[in-house]
Amino acid sequence: MLADHPPADAADPVAAVRRFNRFYTRAIGLLEKGYLGTSYTLAEGRVLYEIAKGDGVTAKAVGEITGLDAGYLSRILARFERDGVVSRERSATDGRSALLRLTEHGAAVFAPFDRRSDALVEGMMGGLSHAGRARLTEAMAQVETLLGAKADGPVRLRRHQAGDMGWIVERHGVTYAREYGWNGHIEAETARICADFLDRYDATMERCWIAEREGERIGCVFLVRDEDPGVARLRLLMLTPAARGLGLGKRLVAQCVDFARAAGYREIVLWTHAVLVAARGIYAAQGFELERTWVHDDFGHDEVSETWRLKL
Repeated sequence: MLADHPPADAADPVAAVRRFNRFYTRAIGLLEKGYLGTSYTLAEGRVLYEIAKGDGVTAKAVGEITGLDAGYLSRILARFERDGVVSRERSATDGRSALLRLTEHGAAVFAPFDRRSDALVEGMMGGLSHAGRARLTEAMAQVETLLGAKADGPVRLRRHQAGDMGWIVERHGVTYAREYGWNGHIEAETARICADFLDRYDATMERCWIAEREGERIGCVFLVRDEDPGVARLRLLMLTPAARGLGLGKRLVAQCVDFARAAGYREIVLWTHAVLVAARGIYAAQGFELERTWVHDDFGHDEVSETWRLKL
């Protein structure tokens, strides 16, 4: 039970949901002319958020995530471009698509917007105990589930945030143990890669992208600076079983290639295994070429390791 004394209209589900909607829209300031003290509306703020977190997202993807009408979204994007907040650049892997990114001015506009949003939510929860916060997040998860967190909803790619590295390590350990019988060394190796990434992170030359659907993490990939000057290394491409067959692996690798070209790298190198057939197919389709193979037993039994390279 989340409440000992439910409101009088709780017996009428429609009235109860409308009552909650009125409360929540007032609580987070949705009815104010400028959302979170900015000159932008709620819809514009939502689009700005998806562009900032997507870091090279297409207008089509933003439309799928937000559900906004294509014409309305086009007008929002046109305003952002006039304001110098967002820029478009042609995708290096798909000439029909343009990638949306925040400009330097856009990043300066978004940063306080994002902080105000966090502060607003923190203020709402300020009087709650730890147990109270847990009850709140549990209740919100139930709302999402009951009102339709769809398994076939749109997938967005975002940059890493707190908690993602722990998820990446856990998923790699579980997935490779279950599907290939690998031992704990894969989890240790993944943890080292994640720790090195956080310790040495250079936002101008490196990225971690998390694939997310309806708030659930379903995939990841890294692009980091290699030891050789001018060379990037693609690492830790991984999809959960529910994310396979969606073309998401291809999308994650294409994101790495686009970013590497924009950052000025001349090559991308990666380490994979012959047993990872689907991943190898993605790399080959993107133009990577197999360079070297060797055998090791680091993960509990003999595996054929491979180095693949793409010249940009």
